[in-house]
Amino acid sequence: MPLRPPIAPLRAKFDRILPHLDERRRRLYLASEAAAIGHGGIALVAAASGTSSATVARGVTELAGDPVPTRRVRATGAGRKPLTVTDPGLVPALEALIEPHTRGDPVSPLRWTTLSLRALASTLTSKGHPVSAATVGRLLHGLGYSLQGTVKTTEGASHPDRDAQFAHLNATATAFLDDRQPVISVDTKAKEWLGSRDRPGRTWRPGKDPIKVDCHTFTTSDQPVAIPYGIYDIATNTGWVNVGTDHDTAEFAVESIRRWWRSRGRIHHPNATRLLVTADAGGSNDPRRWTWKKHLAAFALESGLEITVCHFPPGTSKWNKIEHRMFCHITANWRGRPLTSYEVVIETIAATTTRTGLTIGAELDTGSYPLGSTVSAAEFQALPITPDAFHGDWNYTLAPVAPRPPQAPAAARRIDPALTAMLSDPALTGMPRSDLERLVAVSEPYWDALAEAAFQRRFHRPRSYLHPQTSSIDHHHRLLAALLRRRRAITSTLLAQLLGVTRTNLSNQFQDGHRLLDLHRIVVTPLPGSPARTLEQLQALLLESSTDKEDQT
Repeated sequence: MPLRPPIAPLRAKFDRILPHLDERRRRLYLASEAAAIGHGGIALVAAASGTSSATVARGVTELAGDPVPTRRVRATGAGRKPLTVTDPGLVPALEALIEPHTRGDPVSPLRWTTLSLRALASTLTSKGHPVSAATVGRLLHGLGYSLQGTVKTTEGASHPDRDAQFAHLNATATAFLDDRQPVISVDTKAKEWLGSRDRPGRTWRPGKDPIKVDCHTFTTSDQPVAIPYGIYDIATNTGWVNVGTDHDTAEFAVESIRRWWRSRGRIHHPNATRLLVTADAGGSNDPRRWTWKKHLAAFALESGLEITVCHFPPGTSKWNKIEHRMFCHITANWRGRPLTSYEVVIETIAATTTRTGLTIGAELDTGSYPLGSTVSAAEFQALPITPDAFHGDWNYTLAPVAPRPPQAPAAARRIDPALTAMLSDPALTGMPRSDLERLVAVSEPYWDALAEAAFQRRFHRPRSYLHPQTSSIDHHHRLLAALLRRRRAITSTLLAQLLGVTRTNLSNQFQDGHRLLDLHRIVVTPLPGSPARTLEQLQALLLESSTDKEDQT
């Protein structure tokens, strides 16, 4: 078989010879070159000469047949003109469809359609430019377009302290390692459904004997699932994976760290007194989860370790060392292999090694970790947590001591009955005193529910917000304050002074007070004029209201 010549010298030869030949001689000459090259010659000659492969193949057929007399040759300029000549608006119309900015154009017909060749050809035809999908493909290649996927380069908005947090995390880890204290990287790997299911990747198998798996991968409520929570020890280059079977909760995350410490940690670090945990800012080890910090404090007390936690900034979890030091190797080790049982999961993880000496231990955790467990505000405030001076929400330390005893609820401040009677005057509240008392009695259970739910939600209230059981004012005065605020009868500053609380605390409690008024459909009409800023103005407002009533009677 003759060797295929390089395309560059072949193109140079064609450029010198083809201009001197007519159409038929050109076709036969190219066919003879393709026949001389052998297999693949038609495609090579077509690419080098810029001629259609169908034309070269037609010439090969003519050469293989009987000799035929010379036929009429087209005159110069004869034959069908290209569409770009007969339809000058075709190329501009095509470019207008595929330009990136047209994807957001509300009048573009392909705004929500994939830009396939058939879709482009159909749209151009409907616009008065009849063209086939194959011709659209040739035009796009001629314009320099090609099929391309997306590239992950745009990071989007980042936290302003992201780089500073990375520097802090690196300095903390270096200090721990220099002091021969353990530093671990933790995270949850994507959960895996067990069964004869299709797995990404390929593995070596005998010819035409692939592993047979189910066609469909539907999941049911009783489908077994494996939840791998990993711990990577940076100093010893060893890993541990706790494979859960229930839920990925904060309790499960801390239990995984506890099992690592019992099986590997205290053996590799017998003199450890401190432990640094580096984790991302989401999932079961989210720094905003009170349950994560509660169970971590319990582990610190049990192990006697002072536990310092440093979280990666939001959106940077892939910088966590466990991702590219351990999880990637586990994924590569079980590629193309159906995870049919927990034994397969455990053995495959334990068999994962690297050239740098990584070893991984794995254990099955069949414990129950129910969802929905909560931590009260009093329990959280009693935890021995010391926030770091830099970003205490990302960096904090838990001491190995018992939680502090909860503080007794502060007694509600006793407010002068005369002041209460003045503030609840119908002229200020807009409703009779009996209606106000009835509203207070009916809405109190709702207020307690709102306040409790607010504390269960993360970062829903600032620290100045007080729980009803620890607030310095009772429910009657809290609702009365919200009513006076909506009536624009008195400023928040004066009202806070009269009730003996801070303005910030009073403003935070206004939110739930307004919710209760809306819940009970209390229609309030604001008073005309500016609200009272001093006690004298408030008393003058009440005196004016009583005078008006006397005049009306």
